[in-house]
Amino acid sequence: FCTPCLQECLKPKKPVCGVCRSSLSSGSRALDLEKQIETTETTCNGCNKKMFLSKMRSHAASCSKYQNYIMEGVKAVTKEPLHNSRNFPNRFTFPCPYCSEKNFDQEGLVEHCKALHSMDAKQVVCPICASMPWGDPNYRSANFMEHLQRRHRFSYDTFVVGDYDADEDDMMAQVLLRSLRDK
Repeated sequence: FCTPCLQECLKPKKPVCGVCRSSLSSGSRALDLEKQIETTETTCNGCNKKMFLSKMRSHAASCSKYQNYIMEGVKAVTKEPLHNSRNFPNRFTFPCPYCSEKNFDQEGLVEHCKALHSMDAKQVVCPICASMPWGDPNYRSANFMEHLQRRHRFSYDTFVVGDYDADEDDMMAQVLLRSLRDK
């Protein structure tokens, strides 16, 4: 869960789990879930190595066969051949839309704006969204600070694996098909 979703689950007088709706206590750990993650075995879809769920994320980050497996899925939903990277707009550094200070990565822009512009109500264009193929470079966010914190606490590159031309609906269908096929 992301922090805002967890916070919503903890808001009621009697907080509940976002999955099973059982009672939660703020600050208490889900020891039964931790134990289940530590003891449930799974198989890497790339190299077929067996491991516990708790080790899967670090394994997937370093398994070249898993990376190839992911890229096959991306290629399956790509409508056009990959373009030369020189044609992509800069999606790595962004200017501050308030003070025009330059060369912030996504995290840096979020931190900069939180520190220096949290009270600025001026409507501005999100430079991160404007750099995306689906972004509108003229759209001014009514609450840029909230937008930043909700939409840009992670990098889109994590999810699109560098292919911004893949059709979102096709990509979602591919993910669903692969999730049904995967164990």
